[in-house]
Amino acid sequence: MYVPALILLVVFIVYPFLKGFRIAFTNWNGYSQSYKYVGFTNFLDMAKDHNVRTALINTLLYGFGSTFFQQILGLSYAILLNKSFKMRGFARTFIYLPVLISAIVMGYMWFFMTRYDGGALNDVIKLFGGQPIFWLSKPQTAIALLIFINTIQYVGISMVIYLAGLQSIPEMYYEASTIDGASSWQQFKSITLPLLYPAIVTSVTLNLIGGLKLFDIIKALTDGNPAYSTHSLSTLINATYFQGQNAGYAACIGILLFAVIFIVTLIMQKVFISKEVEF
Repeated sequence: MYVPALILLVVFIVYPFLKGFRIAFTNWNGYSQSYKYVGFTNFLDMAKDHNVRTALINTLLYGFGSTFFQQILGLSYAILLNKSFKMRGFARTFIYLPVLISAIVMGYMWFFMTRYDGGALNDVIKLFGGQPIFWLSKPQTAIALLIFINTIQYVGISMVIYLAGLQSIPEMYYEASTIDGASSWQQFKSITLPLLYPAIVTSVTLNLIGGLKLFDIIKALTDGNPAYSTHSLSTLINATYFQGQNAGYAACIGILLFAVIFIVTLIMQKVFISKEVEF
């Protein structure tokens, strides 16, 4: 019964990865049928490439920045929506709704909101007598905006995970602690947080991997601009392959992205295991 799954894994994951690894040692342009092996030239060039370093830093910012804010907002939403009040179902749906929107669509929505001429935000600012703002002209502002958009779009995933974790905690623990005179903060620190640990691990892992692979929103909103300063490794791979017509170098950057995700995930697992022992 495992054979179909193994076949799919080999065909769509293992084989493309090995193929890409081989291409990384060539000068293939992605289109021609002829190429030659260039050894470690692509890897040496990548080590000296300023654009790759910028994209690597941005990738870590997108991954860890989005994950940090998604955990704070997701847990806050979950705690609030775990209580009983009117329109609770509507609130849950409203927060989760952006997850259902395609990331490329979300990126274009924000592009039309933040562009200088005719952007919705600048139209509102001019309506109140202000001057329009170049929202995407500075790398720092554009990166912060991308982190914000990714956080808002996928915070619903964290909320659902934390909500499921909160609902699995027996109410008797809170009742017993209340009798003992524990405050709300003491209950959160000593009961909620430790018992919510499996949900924290799941949420952080999913959000972190998603943030490190961020592509669609960047492609739609900035396409790596201004001057390659907002590229992630994913979008840089796309630009190198299709615009630069350098498939060998793009495959090399792809190996770097794989290594980053693998190393970060491995480190986070070790951190989670050590924290689990403490809890």
